[in-house]
Amino acid sequence: MASETFRYATLVLSREISIPVFDRFNRSSAISIDSMRYMSPVADGEYFGLTDISGDLSVAEELLESSDEVLQYDIAGTDERGVIYAHYRSDGPIDDLLSILYRNKIVLDWPVEHRLTDRGPEIRFTVIGTNGNIQRAIDDVPDLVDASVTRIGHLESKSESTAVLTDTQTDLLDLAIREGYYEVPKETTQRALADRLGVTPGTVGDRLQRIERRVMTEYAQNTEM
Repeated sequence: MASETFRYATLVLSREISIPVFDRFNRSSAISIDSMRYMSPVADGEYFGLTDISGDLSVAEELLESSDEVLQYDIAGTDERGVIYAHYRSDGPIDDLLSILYRNKIVLDWPVEHRLTDRGPEIRFTVIGTNGNIQRAIDDVPDLVDASVTRIGHLESKSESTAVLTDTQTDLLDLAIREGYYEVPKETTQRALADRLGVTPGTVGDRLQRIERRVMTEYAQNTEM
């Protein structure tokens, strides 16, 4: 059997990508979805998953409690960071998109990032598969969904230092550097960065800590001590 070259591709999908229970989060200024750690179908039109959120966790609980789609949930976290476990009902594009991955033998590399942009919510994720399977999966995406490929490369390079940070983290780091956050003395603050991104200062602080930890860990692992 001939071997095939595996690659990874990072895609952005927008428009009509909705999970009704989480659409409520998109409409709230007090809570936001950062990423989906994992999601899996458990029955026809039913899913369970883990979702990272930031903001007022009491608001998240109110939104989940009042949702007709949520069958079971729990929230773990402190301050302005939390993780939702939820079993919920959903239909439409999510079913279609997951079936496209399964049908084309594509591996979804979790987590899936969630962003709110001027055009509305979008999801960003990485898939792994052969060139042909990835292209067929992209071709199968329904016309009502905007799909674009932002990065593609050999599978082995996915673990290189350039891929240490998620796209959301890379965008924040680029903004922080441009605005002079790492200058001495600092030329901007976490609150100013948060205002630019439309999130809370606590969220920016937490994300910067995660970025710095990842970069320093990668540096230490690749430097002879």
